[in-house]
Amino acid sequence: MTLDREASNVMELGVIVSDIVNESRGTLTIILSEANDNRPIFQSSTYDIQIAENTPVGTTLFRASATDADTSTGGVVKYSIDEVTPNAGSSLFSILPTTGEVTLTGPLNYTSLSTFYRLKINATDGGGKCFYDTINYLSSIAFSFITIQDVPDLDPRFIGIPYVGTVKENSPLNTAVLKVTALDQDTGVNDAIIYSIEESTAEGLFTISGKDGTISVLSYIDREAIGDTVTLTVKATESNANIHEVQATATAKVLINIEDVNDSGPKFYKCVDGRNCVEESHFTGEVDEHWLGSISINMTVRDLDKIADTILTLEGKDKAVFSVQPSSTTSDSVVQLQVKEPQNLDFEEKQQMVLQIIATDRGNPTFQSTATVTINIKDTNDNSPKFPQELYKLNIAENSAVGTELDTITADDPDTMDQGNLTYRLLPDSILPYFDVQPRTGKVYVKNSTLLDREVRTLFSATLQASDTDDKPGSTVLEITVTDINDNAPIINRDNYREFVKEDQNLELKIEATDADDSETENSQIVYSIEPSKYSNNFTIDPETGLLRNTGKLDREALDPKLNGMIELNVTASDKGVPSLSTTVPVFIIVEDINDNTPQFKAPSYKFSVKEGEKGAFVGSVQAEDLDQTAEFNRISFSIIEGSFGSFIIRTFADQRGYRGNITVDPDIELDYESARKQFQLQVEAMDLEQKKATVMVTVDVLDVNDERPEFKPTPPVAVKENFTISESVGSFTGQDKDGNHSLVYELESIKCRCNGAVEPCSWFILDSTGEVRLNPEDTVDYEECDQVVIDAQVVDEYTEKGENNSVTTGQMVINIEDINDNAPEFIFSDSVFVVVSESASKGTSVAAVTATDRDSGINRQIDFKVTEVQFRNDNNQTSTMRILFDAVTTQQKDVYVGIIQTSEKLDTSLKGKYLVKVSATDTGDLSTSTILEIFAVDESFRVELAFTKSQSVVEANLNDITRSLTAATKASVEIASIRTDTTEASRVSGNTIIVAYFVYANGTALSFNEVEKMISEPPHSLALIELGLADIGKAPVIEPVTDPVRYILLGMLAGLIVVLAVLTTSLMCTRRNYKRKLKAAKAMNSAAIVTSDNQKSGPVVPGTNKYTMEGANPVLNLNINAAMILDMDEDSSDVDKVSLNSLDSSGYMTNPDKDKLMNIIQEEEEGDRGPSEYIEPLGAALAHRGQKKGSDNHDIGFSNPIFSTTDL
Repeated sequence: MTLDREASNVMELGVIVSDIVNESRGTLTIILSEANDNRPIFQSSTYDIQIAENTPVGTTLFRASATDADTSTGGVVKYSIDEVTPNAGSSLFSILPTTGEVTLTGPLNYTSLSTFYRLKINATDGGGKCFYDTINYLSSIAFSFITIQDVPDLDPRFIGIPYVGTVKENSPLNTAVLKVTALDQDTGVNDAIIYSIEESTAEGLFTISGKDGTISVLSYIDREAIGDTVTLTVKATESNANIHEVQATATAKVLINIEDVNDSGPKFYKCVDGRNCVEESHFTGEVDEHWLGSISINMTVRDLDKIADTILTLEGKDKAVFSVQPSSTTSDSVVQLQVKEPQNLDFEEKQQMVLQIIATDRGNPTFQSTATVTINIKDTNDNSPKFPQELYKLNIAENSAVGTELDTITADDPDTMDQGNLTYRLLPDSILPYFDVQPRTGKVYVKNSTLLDREVRTLFSATLQASDTDDKPGSTVLEITVTDINDNAPIINRDNYREFVKEDQNLELKIEATDADDSETENSQIVYSIEPSKYSNNFTIDPETGLLRNTGKLDREALDPKLNGMIELNVTASDKGVPSLSTTVPVFIIVEDINDNTPQFKAPSYKFSVKEGEKGAFVGSVQAEDLDQTAEFNRISFSIIEGSFGSFIIRTFADQRGYRGNITVDPDIELDYESARKQFQLQVEAMDLEQKKATVMVTVDVLDVNDERPEFKPTPPVAVKENFTISESVGSFTGQDKDGNHSLVYELESIKCRCNGAVEPCSWFILDSTGEVRLNPEDTVDYEECDQVVIDAQVVDEYTEKGENNSVTTGQMVINIEDINDNAPEFIFSDSVFVVVSESASKGTSVAAVTATDRDSGINRQIDFKVTEVQFRNDNNQTSTMRILFDAVTTQQKDVYVGIIQTSEKLDTSLKGKYLVKVSATDTGDLSTSTILEIFAVDESFRVELAFTKSQSVVEANLNDITRSLTAATKASVEIASIRTDTTEASRVSGNTIIVAYFVYANGTALSFNEVEKMISEPPHSLALIELGLADIGKAPVIEPVTDPVRYILLGMLAGLIVVLAVLTTSLMCTRRNYKRKLKAAKAMNSAAIVTSDNQKSGPVVPGTNKYTMEGANPVLNLNINAAMILDMDEDSSDVDKVSLNSLDSSGYMTNPDKDKLMNIIQEEEEGDRGPSEYIEPLGAALAHRGQKKGSDNHDIGFSNPIFSTTDL
């Protein structure tokens, strides 16, 4: 029994207290406390409304209401909107958390925003405890579908802009130019548009149709008068008033280009400043003699037509001298004359020429104009200056004063305008820093005495140029030679000399100098000498050759160490000129050291002591020195060559004099007094870079120190089940210490959990100082959260005297968390909308899917889905329980289980509404969760039939293209229910194939017949579907059968014969069941023989039957016989027996030994002429034939009964 406070919050129990002998009865009242075990329940599953797009912000749209059966905070419901679809509408709606009132918080727009919104409303209770100490919050979901209705609030909009049209000038009136189109942006209203022209750059030329927006010609058009374009302002006005009670309008610009026709000829114009042009027929121009180029005559040719094609030609006596440019043109062009024969433009021969320019229009019709051009020829300067000589040779001493004249040179020019007007200059410009010329006189002079240096340059070449008034040049060459003076001191070819020589070797160094003065004079002869200095007596130099040598042995150690072996000398080079000039150069001689000294220790032996257990401890220092001056040879390195046993290292350091070797304990080694070595005898070696060595003995005593560190023993992995609550330890760390006196304490370094593959800190366990690991009572171990815990700890020796008191490495304990089945499956939320087309959903059709996961692992997380309940909620919101129409098929995709919901039988196509399918997810531990799927049913009222003119095989082959075209036209999913051949001749459209389809949107709504017909009728979708063979769309056509009376008469007769044969066959089988019937038939034959015709009852026959009006009449023999008495049939005889006697088939069957066919054939009256019967009565004849053998001659016998007609059959 489950305790439910909402059913009863008080329970009374009968209680008996007994001491074995006596007992006492009482009542125990139990008051149930509240637990949050009820979800809020919405009073309605959906809240669907329609609102206008201009609904004011702040309007309350509806109120969602949910109730919770719990009390206290668990019964308080708060509302929220979890999701708005589309997501852009999230800011448009809000809900009051306490009342559930949904309010519009943002403006709507049917055109630019969505026309449909789906609100996912969440109702969550105030939370409370249920079964556990944690607070649970329960919630429910309801959906609201909000449809936006359009209102006329937008102006119309022109489409296809910009509008540009073209019309020829002189076009007939009412010629259509172009068509403008405007649409109502309120697509849900779609008012009719009225068009008008508001403005025009040329009034009265065009008009517009108010209905369809066609612009046409209203009056005569002259492009030359109005220009190339006309701009119209067109207005579109909606036919109905908008929400502001005015008719909305929109305007657009229309540009109409006026096409030109050839109705004007070319003409010549004279223009001022290129703008003010007047028509002219005579033009003048000037040109210099021998000119080669164009001549401007200020002529412009123009054709007022937009498209012109003008040819320009020349006429006249001198036309061969010129050409006209351009020779042809299609626009306004400036005309110039181009000189072709400049040699004929000679002022001395002819001063003026007259030409005619002819402009011809090559259009249709052709126009022509002629202009006269007069060209005046001007005289020009056509001679250049000329010098008397082509070369002049000049001399000048170096360092001559500025202004010193070299020579005066002039040129002649025969042109009269250039007499006395020549100017002179020196070329190139690089000569001007040295020399220049007076421009008018031709005097060449010195410009800079300093730069005039023979040692730098002895010869200059320049060009003297003379120019006339037109800058026509003439030139001659100047060759200038610079003579020498003694003005240069000797130059040593280096700024300094640096020579290296090893000590004990000889130096030979040649000092070289040059003198720039003339080599043929004493000014360039050089003498070398050494200036006195500290070490100059140790060297000598040859005064003629400059060869420098040492006079004694070079010893590096004899030099001042501060000089680093470098000796500086000053060598002088002097010339023999008057006055004598000299130059001094420093010479640096570096005496290179050689390794001629051995390292020496400063003490014969050394003794030190060091404490054990100190890594890298300093032991002591040894000193040594090498007398060589350079570090290359006096650098000493120390090494321990014997006695260290890997426990000591020595490092070399530079000292004030020599080097120092610091001996330390190896940083990776701890000396142990308890070991066998308490003293070390080290042999230390000092060695320079060239392996010259010295050794010394160093004694090191080890001092005792307590320095052992504790260490961990290996800790095996531990396994713990999740959710355990034991207080005992789950495991422990164990340490050890080599020191006899120790106290070990364990300290926690870190606790890390492996959660979802990532390692992160956690606090699930506690480490005691004794090393025991226990569960942290404040935490719960959850396998689904973390599956492994790693604990790192340190062990510390509290009695350690020196050194580290903790273990070198941390101890580690791995705790593996084992899973138990403590989590029920969890459905993964999906906002998918499931739809099923009832007609196309056969058994096994997948209509929906659910997904779920289980936080447990292994077999505990395996999930199985099952449909436990199916309900149907119709459009009137009435819910009814149905049989299980769906099955759940469980599949797995990685870590997620998927339940595919399939139909288990054919669905009812007439149901309108949605299926509420309850699906449960159960794991292997029988923990389960359920959810309810809403599957919208599309009933047969949305059935649409499409007729195609192609055969069924062709339609099936093109089915993918047909489906894509239908989807593109309707934007809906197309469900094909069936494809069949249409053979109806009376069909309204003669299609060969019918496709039955449904058009469904993702939100569960379906398109009706009218909606589909409207959508697929729009171009270009209709064209694509027509190409695929679509003939018509309509309801299922009613097939009217073609009436064929003859066919149905024959079918009726055939059916009647089948019934008769069935009755006769049944009668024959009943006859075989009773052998007594044969005896009764024999008696009947005897009775028939004694009955006369007077006993036969005759009477009228009942029409259409085999009955007679007289009682007891036999329908076959027409005899009035008491069958019951004659054939010994008493009251106990069965009706079957009586029927058998009244049947002609009975006796016939008995005479037929062949069981496979009827031997007794009943013929019609007209077939009864085979001959007289051998027997008087038919019954007697039938009984007589019973005894015939198979081999006897048998003939088919027919009996005629005048009363038994085909009507009876």
